[in-house]
Amino acid sequence: MNNQKITISIVAPFYCEEDMCDLFLKKVIAVLNELNKPFEIVCVNDGSTDNTLANLLQAKKNCPNIKIINLSRNFGKEAALTAGLDYTKGEVIIPIDTDLQDPPDLIKEFIAHWEEGYDVVLAKRIDRSSDSIAKRITAHLFYKVHNKISHTKIPENVGDYRLITRKVLNAIRELPENQRFMKGIFAWVGFRTATLEYKRDKRKAGKTSFNVWKLWNFAIEGITSFSTVPLQIWLYVGILVSLLSFIYGSYMILRTLFFGVDVPGYASLLTSILFLGGIQLIGFGVLGEYMGRIYMESKRRPTYIVEGEY
Repeated sequence: MNNQKITISIVAPFYCEEDMCDLFLKKVIAVLNELNKPFEIVCVNDGSTDNTLANLLQAKKNCPNIKIINLSRNFGKEAALTAGLDYTKGEVIIPIDTDLQDPPDLIKEFIAHWEEGYDVVLAKRIDRSSDSIAKRITAHLFYKVHNKISHTKIPENVGDYRLITRKVLNAIRELPENQRFMKGIFAWVGFRTATLEYKRDKRKAGKTSFNVWKLWNFAIEGITSFSTVPLQIWLYVGILVSLLSFIYGSYMILRTLFFGVDVPGYASLLTSILFLGGIQLIGFGVLGEYMGRIYMESKRRPTYIVEGEY
């Protein structure tokens, strides 16, 4: 492998996937061997607290094509994926999750489309019955909301599993942000794209590290990374509330002039105060989310730190 130019780079972030290491690598290596092209598998250990790193090191003894990037702690999937992309050497790069829900057999079709001249080949899930109903509904809502308010459209039901060429990767590396939402970044750079459809399988072993809270934060990250509409909305909310307040105030003045002063209602006053207070707090929260992103970006901290390369 050292004397050959690598054609295919597989990028696989691992976080506490000790049960999946052997299953995943055996399946991927079998597919890559069928293609008969020089390859590497870049395994990024994202601060796993189980035996993931030990299992990867053991697998490397049997397959020198495996490259292990061990991060100093858990930086999150987006950072781990970025690290894997940075350490690749192949002409084409294929990120893939390690749970085998995305079938490695699709790699052969990726390569076929690349040989036809495509720079990006997407894998679109047409059947997500292996996911929970709640996850399917929330995922659908996220894509609808994001694509409605963002200029950068993210293909619905397309994850990180895809093929990109070295040219696309070089364009991605030109983007300097540290808070990285990779689905949006992949979509933003563009290039000639083909789409393959597939049915998503069930996880083969282990448990996912994503929960409702992480998925919610992931959705917020995606929306605030590629759209300022949530900020703009509050300008119109403010105008609407001010207009309604002016109309109501004018009504109260006219009523007082014609009918005299009556005793104001405590309940209606309290309701108005709480309503306006809630509107203000939500607005501050949205503004704070964007300010927080600016604060984190201004520090210019690295996206990840590598403890060792094996």
